[in-house]
Amino acid sequence: MRPLCLKAGERSVTSLKYNKDCDLIWTTTKSNTFAVWYTSNGERLGTYSGHGGAIWSVDVDRDTSRVITGGADNTAKLWDAESGRELNSWKHKAPVRTVAFSYGDAQMLSLTDQVMTYLSTLYIYDFQGKNHVIEIPNKTESRIVHCSWSNLNREIITSHEDGTVRVWDVRTCQVMKTINDHVKSVMQISYNPHQTLYVTASKDGSAKLYDAKEHKHLKTYHTGRQINSASISPIREEILLGGGQDAMGVTTTRVDNSQFRPRFFSMVFEEDIGVVSTGHFGPINVLSYSPDGKGFATGGEDGYVRLHHFGPSYFNTFGKEFGLTDRK
Repeated sequence: MRPLCLKAGERSVTSLKYNKDCDLIWTTTKSNTFAVWYTSNGERLGTYSGHGGAIWSVDVDRDTSRVITGGADNTAKLWDAESGRELNSWKHKAPVRTVAFSYGDAQMLSLTDQVMTYLSTLYIYDFQGKNHVIEIPNKTESRIVHCSWSNLNREIITSHEDGTVRVWDVRTCQVMKTINDHVKSVMQISYNPHQTLYVTASKDGSAKLYDAKEHKHLKTYHTGRQINSASISPIREEILLGGGQDAMGVTTTRVDNSQFRPRFFSMVFEEDIGVVSTGHFGPINVLSYSPDGKGFATGGEDGYVRLHHFGPSYFNTFGKEFGLTDRK
């Protein structure tokens, strides 16, 4: 399973996103441009320019016609996916850390960073104008690290620097539930394709699986290292985790590079069932299974994106001891 190595930029990779058809992947880095690539051969298809600083997040709609990004220049931008033309721009009060299309692609969710006395804030925009529809201020004073739509746009789920996960009611803009299962910052929340489960990735070295309806804790996966990103396989009972020692620590201490390899866990049995033989030369910042489950991508602090395509042995033998089956 030799990966395709994409040189995404001179600076670290901040996010990546497959389109629904799995033939394209968008990548962003700590630079003012972002790129789209063919997943089959790793060829760069094009580069988008227009931001004035690092780009933190990217998302693409279901028919691959529009792309949204959020950046350190305090803007979220809407792009025409094919031509790269900027269609709209929303000015925020602070850097935009996360952007996400709603279910149905009619709205956009954006999250601003905590800067000085300005607290992290959630915004919901529609695509009919530049005025925000809903503003949800973070009254907890704990910086929001990541956010996602939930329960068919009726809820928003946020992960926080204090290790909590909070569920917000979009109609009332109030916190419905607070989950205190982590002891360090929760870096990411990732859903399965049917939105029935989600997994959290935390700096405390654990990832936790939850029922998306009741937000009930189901399983826990331990790596012993900081986890920055987690993904649920769309076709098998597997969890993919990635992270490693914080980038600042990498430059000051002797480092075991094996910690920068993505690891597979059995979703049901919570056991480590595999690791990729080669990895990044620094922490994995983000990773994701492809929507068809036939591969995955990782983006690292080293500025590279690694595209992996599973071979026949993965579907024929990998995970059989755990009773996993190959779904068509």
